[in-house]
Amino acid sequence: MLFKSITIRPLYQNVKMTVAIVLLTALAQFSNAQQSANNSLTKYVDPIIGSAKHGHVFVGANVPYGAVQLGPNNIFEGWDWCSGYNYGSNTITGFAHTHLSGTGIGDLGDLSIMPTTGKLILDKGQKDNLANGYVSTFTHEKEVAKAGYYSVWLDKYEIKAELTATERVGFHQYTFKKGAENPHLMLDLVEGIGWDAAVLSQLKLVDPQTIVGYRNSKGWSTDQRLFFVIKLSQPVKNIEMYDGPLLKNGTNVTGKQLKAVVNFQAIQKDVLQIKVAISPVSIENAILNLQTELPGWDFKGTVKKADLKWEKELQKVKIDASINSKKIFYTALYHTMVAPSLFNDVNGDYLGTDKKVYKKAAFNNLTTFSLWDTYRAAQPLYTILHQDKVSDVVNSMLAIYKQQGKLPVWHLMGSETNTMIGYHAVPVIVDAYLKGYRGFDVKLAYEAIKQSAMQKTDGIEYIQQLKFIPAEKVNESVAKALEYAIDDYCIARMAKALGKTADYAYFTKRAKLYELYFDPQTQFMRGKLADGTWRTPFSPFASKHREDDYTEGNAWQYIWLVPQDVEGLVKLFGSEKSFVTKLDSLFTVPFQFGKESSPDISGLIGNYAQGNEPGHHIPYLYPYVGQPWKTADLVRKIDKEFFTSKPDGLCGNEDVGQMSAWYIFSALGFYPVNPANGAYVFGSPLLNAATISLPGNKKFTIKVINNSDENKYIQKIVLNGKPYTKSYLLHKSIVNGGNLQIYMGNKPSATFGVAVKDRPISNMN
Repeated sequence: MLFKSITIRPLYQNVKMTVAIVLLTALAQFSNAQQSANNSLTKYVDPIIGSAKHGHVFVGANVPYGAVQLGPNNIFEGWDWCSGYNYGSNTITGFAHTHLSGTGIGDLGDLSIMPTTGKLILDKGQKDNLANGYVSTFTHEKEVAKAGYYSVWLDKYEIKAELTATERVGFHQYTFKKGAENPHLMLDLVEGIGWDAAVLSQLKLVDPQTIVGYRNSKGWSTDQRLFFVIKLSQPVKNIEMYDGPLLKNGTNVTGKQLKAVVNFQAIQKDVLQIKVAISPVSIENAILNLQTELPGWDFKGTVKKADLKWEKELQKVKIDASINSKKIFYTALYHTMVAPSLFNDVNGDYLGTDKKVYKKAAFNNLTTFSLWDTYRAAQPLYTILHQDKVSDVVNSMLAIYKQQGKLPVWHLMGSETNTMIGYHAVPVIVDAYLKGYRGFDVKLAYEAIKQSAMQKTDGIEYIQQLKFIPAEKVNESVAKALEYAIDDYCIARMAKALGKTADYAYFTKRAKLYELYFDPQTQFMRGKLADGTWRTPFSPFASKHREDDYTEGNAWQYIWLVPQDVEGLVKLFGSEKSFVTKLDSLFTVPFQFGKESSPDISGLIGNYAQGNEPGHHIPYLYPYVGQPWKTADLVRKIDKEFFTSKPDGLCGNEDVGQMSAWYIFSALGFYPVNPANGAYVFGSPLLNAATISLPGNKKFTIKVINNSDENKYIQKIVLNGKPYTKSYLLHKSIVNGGNLQIYMGNKPSATFGVAVKDRPISNMN
């Protein structure tokens, strides 16, 4: 008995100790999981924000900068369906693997997959004929959209659709009703979104669970090539391939109007999973992408990994704000990372603009460059939050320059669309260089930006001679000239930094050519005819979309497009008082809508249009004349009226991150008026605090004291423990790390930012 008591007691104690350890470990894991969930920032992301009206945002599953944007397509109903989805719809025709976000032109929508049951219907459903086409209605109550995940209930087929993604692979999971009748998939390679249409496609059944092919198409981007592999979680019963209405023989078909019906005997355990990898280069590379990024079938695990990728990026900025403000802020941050998107494979291969394959590139090749929009704030935001991406952006642009003979204008899927005006790859490259980035060929970069300014097109030939652009000879002459002057200013800054004295002098003169369009009588920038007279009749309210002297705007909006030389603009008005009077009027004189007004003129305060990018810097002009409190009033008004957490929470096109970048900067309390002078002008911070995590374990902390709806005016600022009187902040102050304290009050400060020495300066470098 003694022996037993000696041996059993320790065993019993060990068991108690083991149980206790297990319980403590479980509690710790549960606590950590709860803490992780509480600290999660992806929970604030709502991809539905901006999906109604004119926001045009992508809704679906993706990861930051991913090549795949896997999401639902509605029945296309016009301009507000440019992304394939609009919150006002209740139809889904399929789930496609590529989408744009926030653009004003529709394209992509490659490779649509629609799970269906019942009678085979080969045609897509139409708005007025839902019964006789493959399409399903849905309700937003049975729809979930998160960062990296999307799900919806398809009413017609009683199928729960779930989507997630890696960088180059879309992952579908469809849960069918038990015993579903005739379960099958519709693979549609015919139609894309909006202006996109197939040119030539291929489908090939390699084995009972693998389909490969390609889709060549044209649309906004004129020559698009997409290769893919589709992997099914169970074997097919058979596959029927159609070119138009014609059923084709065999399992390897090429045609212009390809669709396939993938039939199953039954859905095993009622769940069908599909993995689709894409490549711009080849089917073999698509297979490599699949094997590398998603070899297994763990859908929940892939959702979690996608969430973690978003979480990692969002954690770069931690803020203190209301739940609603967090929702708007982190969704905006999410939107700035949908594009530019990857346009290469896991081995570095990519398709060049010259349609040649470039093997194992030393950088990540990117596409979707909406530069007329993003050079203003989205790209400068990258130089703070996504420093590892800046050289990839520049190297992609330089590769495009070598392949097509000029820098990108609006580049998409390996083709130049030449959409919008200016040569705005220039400020992106120059800003990167002046901020110290050297992960690219500087000599080539300068060659490329200078070549942009020496083209003989779109009125640039007049600029080269230091002349104005004749309005009757070049459409949108005023807008083009003003944008060219911004770009030329940037070239001058880089020329100066490189010691190119002659170029600096020449491009400095070009940067001042905006003065030639200023009419002192009306105080507007106006179109000037070849004989030197002003174009008449003239109305500062008139706007004829893309067919007058301006681009998606009117004279009221374009008088202010001189962010590179605000001091020079003030001089044109004759005095600061005259400048301020005119600027005040912009926000009070009612906009006059005409039949031909651009739909992009939205988000109006008087004639100011927050919904269109050329005006995004305008609220931040007041500090240049010592009246920063007026900027504060406007920032708070714009925040309240035009950025909400509702589906229509954006007042205009998202434009590939620019609209959201304006909000991110403004919420932090400052904005890059000048796209390449390394300074940010203070406004009125919308947050109580923010911490920006930077490379090298550095942090830049912003603390806003006494912030409230009433206390919207900056009273004083303390930077790194010392009084700071400037109404602007230098880029280096942020990226070097530090601490910024902003003290707020309910009345404009009589001193902050008022003195001339404390005002923003256009030429900071």
